[in-house]
Amino acid sequence: MTHHEEALARTIIGVIGNIISFCLFISPAPTFVRICKNKSTEEFHPYPYLACVMNCLFWIFYGIPVVHPDSTLVITINSIGLALELIYLTIFALYTTKRNRVIIALVLFCEALFLAVIIIITIICFHNHKMRSMFVGIICVVFGIIMYGSPLSIIRKVFKTKSVEFLPFWLCLAGFLNGAVWFTYAFLKTFDPYIATGNGIGGLLGLFQLCVYAYFSLKGAPKADDTKPS
Repeated sequence: MTHHEEALARTIIGVIGNIISFCLFISPAPTFVRICKNKSTEEFHPYPYLACVMNCLFWIFYGIPVVHPDSTLVITINSIGLALELIYLTIFALYTTKRNRVIIALVLFCEALFLAVIIIITIICFHNHKMRSMFVGIICVVFGIIMYGSPLSIIRKVFKTKSVEFLPFWLCLAGFLNGAVWFTYAFLKTFDPYIATGNGIGGLLGLFQLCVYAYFSLKGAPKADDTKPS
């Protein structure tokens, strides 16, 4: 494959990755329609959305030219994702408990503070693209894995109740597909170990979540509400 063909393939895969990433970010929409309809967050957790905010913030920073040039597609989709996640968290905060509102506000504040510290360290301590990409890329990998793994916070309940009611299928499916496509993208034109590592592990986590969902769905387990004591 020639350099031009690799660049074209990378662009095509990147666009496909953007589409699937958008599906990943929009996949919680049915959950929030349910929350608005019931005026309650029930037993849904805010942690996946908080993790996604942090992940998007760092990938946006990673993609800017002073850190990692030629990453426009990384910036665009994560900017869209950040906007959607903030909308989700706003809705969640409206219908959740006071304790959860405090947690959401505190975590968002800590995320913004942490990002500011990392930006300062990156600009002051690292003076070329390679070093900046490595420093920020490692952090992106960590938060990317946290984002992909965040639905695991409900897995314990799934095993306990034998119900997948509160395990968002579309979020798990989109997470798996998103990880697989961006993993492929990382190998085209110029190998990006940080995109490859984070999304490779993320794809595996998404696959595991899908297997859990399929297992309990095929067993025909009752919904979580049916397992609650009367």
